[in-house]
Amino acid sequence: MSQVIAFDFGLARIGVAVGQAITQTASPLDTLKANDGVPNWTQVEILLKHWQPKKVLVGEPFNMDGTDQEITLRARKFANRVHGRFGVQVEMVDERLSSAAARDELFEFGGYQKIKKSQVDSIAAALILESWFSNQNS
Repeated sequence: MSQVIAFDFGLARIGVAVGQAITQTASPLDTLKANDGVPNWTQVEILLKHWQPKKVLVGEPFNMDGTDQEITLRARKFANRVHGRFGVQVEMVDERLSSAAARDELFEFGGYQKIKKSQVDSIAAALILESWFSNQNS
């Protein structure tokens, strides 16, 4: 497996990152705009054709106690649609605290005032991907 793409699902924005399984590195890509959780599917198709991932990861948001959030079912539905539309293997990944960690990381590199929400979403997707790589090694 070489390329892996991760999505940090949201109702207004969907963060995207690509990773390389050999080096186990992740890089944030441009964030997709979404309308009530629905992306421009053509943009998703372009991403998948360009990167040709062997696997797609979708962040699965849980409450801190492990229970589902209101958005958890929407993220699963998005993952099912990605699989159904494009025939790629999709795996859900626990994303607890990924957005908070992304904000912390951005703050560390330039101050919170300069942070764009779209950067937070794509960095969160990269953190989801890095977490997945780390769990693959365990």
